[in-house]
Amino acid sequence: MVARDFDVQGKRVTVVGAARSGIAAAELLARRRARVTLTEMRPEVADAEPLRRLGVQLELGGHQTETLTQADLVVLSPGVPPDQAAVRKARERGVPIIGELELASRWLRGRVVAITGTKGKSTTTALTGQMLEAAGYRVTVGGNIGAPLSAQVSESTPDTVHVVEASSFQLEQIETFHPWIAVMLNFSSDHLDRHPSVGAYGAAKARIFENQTADDWAVINADDPAVLDLARKGRAQQRLFARRAPIERGTAIEDGWIVDRRDRPDAAVGAVETVRLVPLDAIHLLGAHLVSDVMAAATVGAIAGGAPAALTAAVESFQGLEHAMEFVADIDGVRFINDSKATNVEAALRSIESFDSGLVPIIGGRFKGGDLRLLREPLAARARAVVTIGEAKPLLRAALAGAVELHEATSLENAIERAFALAKPGGVVLLAPACSSFDLFHDYAERGRKFKEGVLKLK
Repeated sequence: MVARDFDVQGKRVTVVGAARSGIAAAELLARRRARVTLTEMRPEVADAEPLRRLGVQLELGGHQTETLTQADLVVLSPGVPPDQAAVRKARERGVPIIGELELASRWLRGRVVAITGTKGKSTTTALTGQMLEAAGYRVTVGGNIGAPLSAQVSESTPDTVHVVEASSFQLEQIETFHPWIAVMLNFSSDHLDRHPSVGAYGAAKARIFENQTADDWAVINADDPAVLDLARKGRAQQRLFARRAPIERGTAIEDGWIVDRRDRPDAAVGAVETVRLVPLDAIHLLGAHLVSDVMAAATVGAIAGGAPAALTAAVESFQGLEHAMEFVADIDGVRFINDSKATNVEAALRSIESFDSGLVPIIGGRFKGGDLRLLREPLAARARAVVTIGEAKPLLRAALAGAVELHEATSLENAIERAFALAKPGGVVLLAPACSSFDLFHDYAERGRKFKEGVLKLK
């Protein structure tokens, strides 16, 4: 179903979940003259009055099955599991069920660059937006970060490029979502508290390529065999990028530059030219793994026709995102790094590998799945000790015992104080939780802010 066929005027539409995406979807639907009910498990919603003024009916304190089964359309917020009981009943009744990303995409007039992966989505999405802006495009950035896609529909014009961070939760509920450029950064086990298996998680991620055609582009990490496998059924033209793997064509590292190896125009078949895109010394991000994110963004920029000077200018001005390998302070010779966005094992592993020695990571929270034992070897090689927090403390004790000295903290503030003492002299305290924040905090951002506040109290 394309936008010109999709009309919700007068339809009964139930939006499930009143977080940012659900509220944006409800507002969008109300402005399109749907009869909207927004249902939420919590007993109150902060934006209730503006929603009511738009005519949105609020159903708070739980999802009533009839509200979903009697709807003409159900729209799920990303945080709502599709196997939730009331959702399942609606599906059995034949009610169409889509996600907020799918809903918004049906009314977009511009093209979409969609970015997914287990780690690095937010950084790559933000940098890609800056690169395309530097290249002269009219750009909006959002999706799983920033403004939900539903909040961008009113700004969408035929010359807009929507750069969208797309999570597995969003992608599993698409039908027609069609990126011009789809990017898959990496893949490893994650979100097994939501997806029934690693295979199901991978299948959700791979849907980013599902509706692409031969006129579109798939940007693929050739360093990651799992990504290559997930992308192999796609119909789009593939553009590889690789920091380590040898590739004949695509984005690679050569003589201190990110380069584009491409077919030479007006030359014999098979002839390749190398175009320098971005010098590595223009990158001001902490962590070698983030070079891959810059390469992915540069690949999108090259596909879009961005001049190397514009791409380089965007990289030079990009200082990274809050809570993603964010330098906090240097106190008595100890550096503090906030990587609260490292909410899975793979992300924490890459953070840990960014340092050579003297490391004291703070790890823990609500475990989402994965193999914590993968951290044993890199921690043994780099860490003075590990301070653990949250529900995952027993799991971390079982996984890491014997590889590194372990200390259990009673709170994040207590963890900061203990890590500071262990990191002296000259070490690094790294918040790299490998877990979600929901046992102790509202989200990873609150955890990161509390970490920074705790660090600054040490001064």
